[in-house]
Amino acid sequence: MKREIILYKSIPNDLLEQLTNYFIVHQHQLKSEMDDYFISDLQRVEGIIGSKLRVDQQLLVQAPRLKIVTNMSVGYDNLDIEELTKRGIMATNTPDVLTDTVADMVLGLLLAASRRICELDQYVKLGRWDENIGEHLFGVDVHHKTLGIIGMGRIGLAIAERAHYGFKMKIVYHNRSTHSYAEKNLQANYASLEELLKVSDFILVMAPLVPETVKLIGEKEFSLMKETAIFLNGSRGELVDETALIHALQSKKILGAGLDVYEQEPISKDSPLLQMKNVVTLPHIGSATKDTRYQMAKLAVENLIKGLTGEVPPSLINPDVLKNNSKKENDSDG
Repeated sequence: MKREIILYKSIPNDLLEQLTNYFIVHQHQLKSEMDDYFISDLQRVEGIIGSKLRVDQQLLVQAPRLKIVTNMSVGYDNLDIEELTKRGIMATNTPDVLTDTVADMVLGLLLAASRRICELDQYVKLGRWDENIGEHLFGVDVHHKTLGIIGMGRIGLAIAERAHYGFKMKIVYHNRSTHSYAEKNLQANYASLEELLKVSDFILVMAPLVPETVKLIGEKEFSLMKETAIFLNGSRGELVDETALIHALQSKKILGAGLDVYEQEPISKDSPLLQMKNVVTLPHIGSATKDTRYQMAKLAVENLIKGLTGEVPPSLINPDVLKNNSKKENDSDG
């Protein structure tokens, strides 16, 4: 008899067919919290595939047969990894396949914010081209400037490569550990967070969301930045104290910002950020291309199928679960 799984995100038909070849698939469209139908199916399923659903102890007590949770995203702050590992449940994500796409988007955000592309686009469309386009509408150069990257993971490195080779930018980075490849090939310089904030013309946050990084950038950090600095966030909104960011922009402590993520998503319609011409706001679209989203879904499906058919998923987050499960099997055999 086929095993049962929950799919709570739309995926291409050919990938859905793959899942139905192996499993009984219960499809759900979760808006926010779990509904009664979802909870009922949760009692029987061995796998969950989708993104953003909070998988913690509260959910897991209602899923006694669960063996794998597959995130269709690179981030997995919605998963309680410690609790999943303790219960012998595999957790997976979809890294790598979205690295280049997110890096492209961040460079676009950087250019849009620095050269005031969105603001000037509206200037033309509103029929104001015949007005004086003087210094009050000038942007700032990107080439040969200093880019400070907070979080030199896969995406941070891909952005650094584009900035170094494409724009001849100087790369300064802050990370949990030094990055020998970036230092050797991109002439990147490791710096403390404080030093990075002081010397960078563009400050980009690409760190993971963990308890230690919540509101990593706040009032103190904005006060250390140059008045000509442009702040960029392409990772998670919770890493930034949004009230402090708004104050830094309003008081002209920094020149501008480019944002793809926010503390609250969707961003509140009355947020001051939406009224500022020096802020570019995108709706969390870092990986939003057809090709990349397909590859993310494909990898997530592969993770799920392999995890439930006795193979090791290619993107296993908690490999310790395999050791723990193996030990339990050996103990039971003994």
